[in-house]
Amino acid sequence: MLCRTLCVLTFLSATAQPLVTKVDPPDWWTGTHSSPIRVLIRGNALTGAKVSIPAPLKASNIAVSAKGTYLFADVTIPQNARPGDYPLTIQTATGQTRAPFALVPALPATNRFQGFTPDDIIYLIMPDRFSNGDPANDQPLMDRGKSRYYHGGDFQGIIDHLDYLKSLGVTALWINPWYQNNKGLNEREKYDGQPITDYHGYGAVDFYGVETHFGDLAKLRELVDKAHDRGLKIIQDQVANHTGPYHPWTQDAPTPTWYHGTPASHLANDFITWPLMDPYASQESKRKVLDGWFIDILPDMNQDDPEARRYLIQNSLWWVGRTGLDAIRQDTLPYAPRDYWRAWIDALHQEFPQLNAVGEVFDGDPAFTSFFQGGAKRFDGLDSGVQSVFDFPLYFALRKVFAGTDQLRNVPQTLGHDQLYPNPNLLVTFLGLHDVSRFMGEPKATLDSLKLAYTILLTARGVPMIYYGDEIAMRGGGDPDNRRDFPGGWREDSHNAFVDRTAEENDVWTHIQKLIAIRKATPALLGAARTVNLYSSEQQWAFERTTGASTAVVIVNNDTKPSTVAFNAPTGVYDDILAGTRVDIQDGKFSTTLPPRSAAIFLRKQP
Repeated sequence: MLCRTLCVLTFLSATAQPLVTKVDPPDWWTGTHSSPIRVLIRGNALTGAKVSIPAPLKASNIAVSAKGTYLFADVTIPQNARPGDYPLTIQTATGQTRAPFALVPALPATNRFQGFTPDDIIYLIMPDRFSNGDPANDQPLMDRGKSRYYHGGDFQGIIDHLDYLKSLGVTALWINPWYQNNKGLNEREKYDGQPITDYHGYGAVDFYGVETHFGDLAKLRELVDKAHDRGLKIIQDQVANHTGPYHPWTQDAPTPTWYHGTPASHLANDFITWPLMDPYASQESKRKVLDGWFIDILPDMNQDDPEARRYLIQNSLWWVGRTGLDAIRQDTLPYAPRDYWRAWIDALHQEFPQLNAVGEVFDGDPAFTSFFQGGAKRFDGLDSGVQSVFDFPLYFALRKVFAGTDQLRNVPQTLGHDQLYPNPNLLVTFLGLHDVSRFMGEPKATLDSLKLAYTILLTARGVPMIYYGDEIAMRGGGDPDNRRDFPGGWREDSHNAFVDRTAEENDVWTHIQKLIAIRKATPALLGAARTVNLYSSEQQWAFERTTGASTAVVIVNNDTKPSTVAFNAPTGVYDDILAGTRVDIQDGKFSTTLPPRSAAIFLRKQP
């Protein structure tokens, strides 16, 4: 009976008509510098296929998976090729079918693909929790009463509040992943024994699909264009390390080594990442990091597989080229090989020279964090090329000082490790984000300490980032409590903090708005301005930032009582633009007394 069944299946496979169910990428743009494009076609009965495509495009280098369910083909796109439909014709011994493919006009580069700089202020948005602008896409699994279900936020909700973001003063929006995620409940990653949804976007099941709860590609393009119209850049959150557990590849991978292991047999990631920067570490200790499945659930992509590597790099290119976004935030950066990141960033720069990226390196050790910033070759001879990483060491220092019990001097001591970084001015600095508790969720946090922390964040070196809602002192503990809905983002909300803030909310909001305006108007607080520590004690700190003729002196008193800070300073008039006071220095001695838990920002006028 078994032999008869196998024979029947073999016969059916040999006589089945070829079938195409998906084409990645579905299109590309004219004038590309990335030709040839490696197209991945999913379907059935593709064994032995020959592929052709209308001129002037060419199809070559055909490869088919052992099961006949995946076909790879290089598509060469001449520089002079015109937009239009160019379907691939797939011919096998049992029949013929077509795979749709198109060329679209390249997006103009003006106000696109810009990259971020130290002059920018980034604002992090979790789309599902920011604002529900289009109830028509409120699909099943939406329930605001459940913290791990969809809540209805979408692209239209962000569009509706671009003017709010512009008025706050931010210049770039980092948006959590918008890949298509699992449409059903996630039974593999349960909390309190209950299945959840992948509302956060990190469980991709289609790297070329847009999450339908958020909108579609056209709406995403509208968001990018309208943000650019207001001078706001867009940073896409990408994930190259892993897929969601429900991705079709987990049941049938395009190549035998597409993933590290299978759902039934794989390494679990142990999160012991320090061997990656250790010249004495064994390959086995590194393999647990690089090949292990994240939280033992998320299938780990194998960037050493040539087809998988090319697929992931092209996917990044496609999102940039088809939407016009400006930069990329790359999730779990250390968990993929650094030589992959070098190839990835080089491919991006070939097509979009100004575009840059920031990588997540979730670690408080500056020696470890700095190891992953591009701009220098490390002990292995590799330079990752990734221009920026998140400044988690400074984050931990600020949290422990202003929402804990550490002394203020720990902040300048942390910045004292900047000599480890190839470019500390491009580090992304922050007080909170979607993976940690809210600042105001800390037991010892106060409004005054939040404002002081932001005073440092928005005057120190780096690219400041604000997590949505922190500008109005939103509370929240660990995940998912740190992902509460922004008040006023839903029609049924009784309170709308976008337009009518409470006294507490407005106190923090106006403070941050003022600091952003000061930063933008002060050359010494932007770009690659030089930093000099003028004074540091247990709870007081003064630092100077200078570029050209512009000098700013920032003084912070984190004590519970008034404190006098004195140090040597050049002759000149110093105006405190926070309090409106003035200090006239004639003898080279600067001295000022600050109230408890307060700060001053002095601008020096040339004598």
